[in-house]
Amino acid sequence: MSVTVLRKYLRDNRRGFLGWALSITAVAAMYSSMWPVMGGNSGLAGAIDSFPEALREAFHLQDYGTAAGYFGSTVYGLLVPILLAVFAVSAGARAIAGDEEAGTLELVLAHPVGRVRLAVSRWLAVLSAILLAGAVLLVVELAIRVPAGFTALSTANLAAMTFQLVLFGCCFASIAFGIGAWTGRRTYATVGGAYLTVVSYLGDSFLPQIKGLHWSQYLSPFHWYLGGEPLVNGIRWSHCALLAGVGLIFAAIGIRGFNRRDIAQGGARD
Repeated sequence: MSVTVLRKYLRDNRRGFLGWALSITAVAAMYSSMWPVMGGNSGLAGAIDSFPEALREAFHLQDYGTAAGYFGSTVYGLLVPILLAVFAVSAGARAIAGDEEAGTLELVLAHPVGRVRLAVSRWLAVLSAILLAGAVLLVVELAIRVPAGFTALSTANLAAMTFQLVLFGCCFASIAFGIGAWTGRRTYATVGGAYLTVVSYLGDSFLPQIKGLHWSQYLSPFHWYLGGEPLVNGIRWSHCALLAGVGLIFAAIGIRGFNRRDIAQGGARD
């Protein structure tokens, strides 16, 4: 890893990274502040309880009347992870494949830095940006926890939820990064990452409602992120290991492919 490369990539992309972090946090804070109106003993919570069980399971609405249930279904169950996945996939796809498609990667590699060091440094820079987004989100959620009335969620469980959210984002960033580094095509990385995100979401929400497909839930990063209910039970280390493991595998494969490819021709190096 090159600290210089990591810092430069973060500095060059600081506006975009910070913009995403603030946008994700703003959406989370908005829905968090609506807890007294939409959750608890509100009429909406009662109406949701009358929904068909399959629908409530698909959208994680089984316990909408509690703070953990409300935040697990709205803030952390759909809006924030989807936004983070979009950010992660776009950032991961751009890290290597973006410069390669723009024709500037060869110029970068003309500097005294090897391919592996460059790839690892940029991958870690993307993960650092996701970590920053998670840190900003956690700080804001803790700041509004008392005014917004969701003190039933402990600081430790909010931190656990954010930790697994960060791993979730790092997983999809690594998937897109790996595809982009292997192929050198930003489009392939973006489409591949987006496709796996959608399939993962369906595997955790709608496919388990079909008879015989309940097993799909256990293969979904969405389930690894949310299925252990971190807002109630704290960190689920086995799920964290799966998220980290999948991300590491994709990143390692991508870095290996990037190191072997002929960047100019798109083929294998001698």
